[in-house]
Amino acid sequence: MPLMSSCPCGSGREYSQCCEPIHLGTEKARTAEALMRARYTAYQKDCIGFLGDSLHPDSRHDWDEAATRKWAEQSEWLGLEVRATEKGAEDDQVGTVEFIATYSEDGVLHQHHEISLFKKENDRWYYADGKMPAPETVKRETPKVGRNDPCPCGSGRKYKKCCGG
Repeated sequence: MPLMSSCPCGSGREYSQCCEPIHLGTEKARTAEALMRARYTAYQKDCIGFLGDSLHPDSRHDWDEAATRKWAEQSEWLGLEVRATEKGAEDDQVGTVEFIATYSEDGVLHQHHEISLFKKENDRWYYADGKMPAPETVKRETPKVGRNDPCPCGSGRKYKKCCGG
């Protein structure tokens, strides 16, 4: 009996029923998210050629297969979290997928957070571009303390001469 293995993409399905048919070309990714998951899994399963093939033709000019292979081999792929999808269903022509890919490189843990753009051409999804999400604005719960304001610790001294120093 063959050993079953869970797909690295985190879908909960077996690799042979999830990303492997997409990697082998026996099935097309039906959604932008399915292609995103297959692309993540390609790094772990050494399917580097798939990464080039799944790039949108307009985005292939600067792809470096050797560098991608080296990065994939030198990294330990630890998990994928799909945070959000917008459009990208079977009937759509474009879609975005926000994800965080966690990996370790040279013993250092990294999280790659990206919003990926996917385009569909000739009934096939392609990765077109990615961007980092804008950082969230931090709102203060309390008013900002100025340098010359009384210190909030209650010492009676100016903030810059007390806790702000």
